[in-house]
Amino acid sequence: MRNTALPVLSPALVLFAAFVLAATAVGSRTEALPTAMLQESVPLRSVDTITIPPIDREAVRLEDQERERRGLPPRYAIPHRLAVTPRTRGTWENVGSDLRMWRLQVTSEGASSLNLGFGRYSMPEGGKLLVYASDGSHTVGPYTRADNEEHGELWTPVILSEDIVIEVTVPSDRVRDMRLKLISINVGYRGFGEAVTRAPGSCNYDVVCPMGEGWRDEIRSVAVISTGGYTFCTGFMVNNTAQDGTPYFMTANHCGIDVANAASLVVYWNYESEDCGDLGGGSLDDNQTGSYFRAADASTDFTLGVLDDTPDSSHNVTYAGWDRADADPASAVAIHHPDADVKCISFEYDPCVTTSYVGTAVPGDGTH
Repeated sequence: MRNTALPVLSPALVLFAAFVLAATAVGSRTEALPTAMLQESVPLRSVDTITIPPIDREAVRLEDQERERRGLPPRYAIPHRLAVTPRTRGTWENVGSDLRMWRLQVTSEGASSLNLGFGRYSMPEGGKLLVYASDGSHTVGPYTRADNEEHGELWTPVILSEDIVIEVTVPSDRVRDMRLKLISINVGYRGFGEAVTRAPGSCNYDVVCPMGEGWRDEIRSVAVISTGGYTFCTGFMVNNTAQDGTPYFMTANHCGIDVANAASLVVYWNYESEDCGDLGGGSLDDNQTGSYFRAADASTDFTLGVLDDTPDSSHNVTYAGWDRADADPASAVAIHHPDADVKCISFEYDPCVTTSYVGTAVPGDGTH
């Protein structure tokens, strides 16, 4: 679908402007009830459980200070690597007349959130995977055959719980066709739903505030992202000259996305305050997972990928525009998720100049 374009801005404002396309629907992911709640099954207390020790938060705090000093992307979780398949762990049982169900419980005392990385994911026709809080308060999925990707991986969004259940239901005659390998349990310790203890900067305003008027289309192109199940950054949908809806996604090179980990990208759309001035709250429900790496450059600090699915039309996502002109803009607008807080907007009213990164000489190396 080709839509009317908005005016474009300078490359320095690539995050905020121009050609806005309607996203093509790929089918809404409706929340499904776990099979264990619909069929007679083994009590959860009898299901095999993986327990991750509580996080040493003081040690993590010191590590995060060192990461910041080295310019590494900030973390919200600690990854725990493993190699688990339905053949090595978990509890299998028959449900109904022709279905098999596999469950594995994961717990980590005091965790702010849990998310999972499957290094191998291939679901046969009729099968589905759900991940849900043990108390039934939150479910992600279902993930089905439609989520089988060329990269063969599946990384889940966070669940704000310290105790979750992985559940697979598959037709009995297709169990052998399923491929599933859990390679990372990521234990959250900050961000993504924790109460805001500080304002994200006096220059940052909730995007729902009146100063966001005039930038609504651009605001919808921006998302908070997770890579590898433990680091976060900001990124945005970006248009191409064909205006054909290809789901290109751009972020900073320092966010650390490359060929090896692009499949682990999880994008959270519309994570923003409900009311102006809250600087907190918001929902993580509008999300999608998976991408492919396309290009990156350290000097200009960009990474370009392509999402492995077009954003769901119900998420109302737009594509930001760009301009090759080298004129310095007279002002600037920033839309981002500071420290994985809810989406904010800020304004620079002074003229911009071209320099090196954090440099003052004009034009410097011309990269920023």
